[in-house]
Amino acid sequence: MFFKLPLRSAPQRVLRAAALGLCLTAPFVPTAGISAEAQLTAPGASEALTQRLQGASSVLGADPQIDAQELLAAALSDYRTLVQVLYDAGHFAPQVTIRLDGQEAARIEPLNAPRQINQVRITVIPGPSFRFSRAEITPWPSNSDVQRPAGFAVGQPATTGVLRDAGAAGLLAWRRAGHPKARLAHQAITANHRANTLDARLTMAPGAKLRFGTLRLATPSAVRTEAVQRIAGLPTGAVYHPDLVAKSATRLRRTGAFSSVTLRPKDQPNPDGTLDYIATVEDMPPRRLTFGAQLSSSDGIEITTSWMHRNLFGGAEKLRFETRLSGLGGSNDIDGRIALRLDQPATLGPDDNLFYLIEAERLDEEHYTATQARGGIGLRRVYSDQLFAEAGFGFNTILAEDAFGKRRFKYVAGFLRAEYDRRNSRVDATSGYFINARLTPFLGIDGTDDGLQVKLDGRIYHGLGGSDRLVLAGRAQLGSVIGPSLGNTSPTLLFFSGGAGSVRGHEYQSLGVPVGANSAGGRGYLALSGELRGKITDKLSLVGFFDIGYVDSDAFVSSTSQSHSGAGFGLRYDVAGIGPLRVDFAYPVDGGTEDGLQFYIGIGQAF
Repeated sequence: MFFKLPLRSAPQRVLRAAALGLCLTAPFVPTAGISAEAQLTAPGASEALTQRLQGASSVLGADPQIDAQELLAAALSDYRTLVQVLYDAGHFAPQVTIRLDGQEAARIEPLNAPRQINQVRITVIPGPSFRFSRAEITPWPSNSDVQRPAGFAVGQPATTGVLRDAGAAGLLAWRRAGHPKARLAHQAITANHRANTLDARLTMAPGAKLRFGTLRLATPSAVRTEAVQRIAGLPTGAVYHPDLVAKSATRLRRTGAFSSVTLRPKDQPNPDGTLDYIATVEDMPPRRLTFGAQLSSSDGIEITTSWMHRNLFGGAEKLRFETRLSGLGGSNDIDGRIALRLDQPATLGPDDNLFYLIEAERLDEEHYTATQARGGIGLRRVYSDQLFAEAGFGFNTILAEDAFGKRRFKYVAGFLRAEYDRRNSRVDATSGYFINARLTPFLGIDGTDDGLQVKLDGRIYHGLGGSDRLVLAGRAQLGSVIGPSLGNTSPTLLFFSGGAGSVRGHEYQSLGVPVGANSAGGRGYLALSGELRGKITDKLSLVGFFDIGYVDSDAFVSSTSQSHSGAGFGLRYDVAGIGPLRVDFAYPVDGGTEDGLQFYIGIGQAF
C-alpha cells in the first residue's frame, strides 16, 4: 500500500545511512553493557494509544543490559514502528523524536556511536485524526452478500486497518461471486494535511467467472486418489465459491486419515472456463491405540481402551474396536463391553458415512444384571461443523434379571440421533450450548412389547466478565419410555439416577422406582445439574455444583416422582492437549441415603 504522506520524524536518508553504518562498524566498535533509563511520552494521545505505542517500542521492551550498539539499532527501528502504530490509529501527520542522552538517534554518526547510553527519551506527537473524504471500492459485484466495512465511508475515521479490511472485503465479494482470481489492481490513497482527510480509492480486477474443474492429488497417499476425490466432493461444473472449497477440505480432514489437507487452485484456468484444484495431503499413522480410566468411591475403577485403523481398505475406512471394563474395586461385580464399528466415508454422498456396528455387553448393576448382544447398520450425515445426524436399524437380544425376575427380550429397533454443538470448546466450554437427542423405536419379537425410548441431553455455558474467569454451566437430561408397561420393558431401556453422570453424592444408579422390596428403573427420568466454575490461576479452577434427579414409573416425571439430590465442590487442573483433570467431592443433600461423602476422578469437565 502506497501513501503520499510526509513523515515528520528524522530524514529517511539519515536512517538508512545510520543503519548501514551500524551494520558495517558493529563488529569493530567496542561496546559495554548498560542499564539505560527509557521513557515514552505522547502528548495529546489517548491512554489506549499511549499503551499501544509503549507496547510496540523495541527500546522500551529491550533487555535492561542491552549494549549501546543494540540499543541504537532498536531506537532506529522504533521510528518506523511507532509511525505505523499511529497510521493504524488514523494519525497520518505524526512527529516522532527519539533522543539518546539528549541527541537525536537518527543523527548519530555511525562511526561515532556512543560506547554507553544512559537515558532514552521518546516523544510522540500524534497529530490530528484523519477522516475519509472519499472511500471507494470499484467495481463491486451486483447482489453481493458481502458488506463493505462500515468504517470505510466518507466522514468516518481513516485508519490503515479499515483500508486493509476494505481491500479484503472487495476480494471476498468477487470471490463469492464466482471470480477466484480476483485481485486488488490499484489503490490511490492521498492524505490532505490541511483538511486532515484521506482520499482512498481501491480498484479491483475481478478476473473471469469460473467453474470448478477436477481435483488432482499432488502428493502420494495410502488413500486411493479416487477415494480422495469422492470424499472431497469438489462440485465439478458448479460456479466457484470459496465456501465449497473449504467444505471439500473439511470433508477430507473429517475422515481422520490425514494430518494436514491443503486445496489450492491451479495458476491458470482451463480453456473451457473451469479451474482445477490440487490437493496436498499428509497421511496420519494408520493405527491408533488409546487408554482411559476413571475412579469413583462407589463405582470403583473403570478402564476403557480403543484401537482404530484409519484406512482399512485404502478408501479412508475407519475401523474402531472398543473395550470397557468397570466395577473394579466397586460394590458391584465387574462388567464390560466389546464393540466393533466400521465407517465408510462418502458412501452415498460426500457428507454421508455408512457404518456397521456390532457389540456385546455384560452389565452387573445395583438393581439388575443383563447380557446383551446387538448389531446394526446406519447412515451418518454431517450438515455442518456443528450439526450431524445418524439413522439406522438393527437387532438386540437381552437376557436380564431384575425386580421382576429373569426374562429375555428380543427387539428389532431403529434409531434416529442428532447432535448440535455450539460450544467454544468440547473439553472446557465457557460459552455456547450443546444438544443431543435420540429416538429409539423398537418392535418386540416373541412376546416382547413394542415402544419408543426418548433421550435428550442439553447443556449451556455462560462466561461472566470479559476474561471468562467465572463460568455458569447447566445441564438437563430427559428420558422417557413410551408404550410398554414397566414390568414388560428391558431394564437396559429404563432409567436410574445417581453417579458421576447424573447426581453426584449418590451411588451409581442408586435411585429407581420401588417394586416390592426391590427397585427397578423408571420409564420417566429427569436430571438437572448446575455448576459455577471459577479460575484460581490460569491452570487451576474451583467448581461448586448442585445436582437433582427424578425417576418415575410412568413415562413422564411429576411432583410425586422419586427424587434425590447432591452437592459439592471440585478442583480442575488444566493439562494442555488433554483438558482439565477433574476431582469432585459430593455429599447427598436429599434422598434418604447413608452413603456419605463421594468422590470422582476423571478427565474433562463433568459436562
